Amino acid sequence: MPSKEPGFAERLQTATQAKKAQLQKRHATALAGGAQSAERQAARVETAEARKIRMAERKEAERARAEQKEAQRAVEEAQLAAKKALKALAVKEERARKEAERIAERARKEAERIAHAQADEALKKDQKAARDAKYAARKARQK
Repeated sequence: MPSKEPGFAERLQTATQAKKAQLQKRHATALAGGAQSAERQAARVETAEARKIRMAERKEAERARAEQKEAQRAVEEAQLAAKKALKALAVKEERARKEAERIAERARKEAERIAHAQADEALKKDQKAARDAKYAARKARQK
């Protein structure tokens, strides 16, 4: 039987050809991979730049929201201060009104007291005059 087993030289030559083919394949993929690698690197750089832009936009939006929130807080504080001032003014006005009412009531009572005292004094004068007249009449009858 004739066997077709490759001899040593043939096997050596086949191994050398396989190594060359592998080297050529690696070289071809390295060149293609180099172009793809450059593309991937460019995509990474582009992605990183886009990420930086988005982060800057987010920071700007957060800063704007913080400023808006601060402005809103200032407005609310101003409104609260205005409400407090109005309330304090209303309280002062109410106190002044009550004090004026108290003073007016005191003046009215004092006027009533004076009028009553004058009326009492006039009554007493009239009563004294009537008594004096009775006394004078009695004295005149006795003489």
